[in-house]
Amino acid sequence: MSNHNEVAIKIIVTAWQAQNKRLDDLIAKLSDHQWNTETAPGRNTGIYLLGHLTAVNDGMISILGFGERLHPELEEVFLKNGYKSGLAMPSLAELKNYWQEINAKLNAHIEKMQADEWFGRHMSVSPEDFAKEPHRNKLNIILTRTNHQSYHLGQLAYIN
Repeated sequence: MSNHNEVAIKIIVTAWQAQNKRLDDLIAKLSDHQWNTETAPGRNTGIYLLGHLTAVNDGMISILGFGERLHPELEEVFLKNGYKSGLAMPSLAELKNYWQEINAKLNAHIEKMQADEWFGRHMSVSPEDFAKEPHRNKLNIILTRTNHQSYHLGQLAYIN
C-alpha cells in the first residue's frame, strides 16, 4: 500500500469523524422542542433526521462487514418510510443512545482497519460486480455516508 493511499484514507476517515462530531455537538446543544421542530414547513423534523442518520450508520455495520446491525428495527421507520408514515418512532432519548452505541461500534472497527482492507469489497456488492467495479469498496461507503451526513446536517441547521 502506498503512502498516498494511507493519506487518502486518513483524509476520508477524518472527514467522517468530523461529521459525526458535528452531530454529537448538535445532539448536546438542541432542546427536545427543537428536535421536534420541522426543518422547513411540511418537512422532516429533527428527531426524524436523527433517526434516519442513526439507521444509516447502523446499516454501515453490516455493509462494512463488522457484524449485524444493532437496531434493525430502525430501518422500517427511518429508511423504508418517510417522516409522515405514522409509524411509531423511538423516543429522542433512545435515538441519542442508539447514535452513541452504533458509532462506538463503527469507530472501534474503523480504528483497527488496515489500509488494504479499505479497498476491499463492501457487503452490498457481489464479488463479480466488484471485480468489474473495484471503486465499490469500503472506503467509498465512508465517503458517500460522510456526504450524506453533511447534507442532513445542513437541514438540521434550520432547527438550531
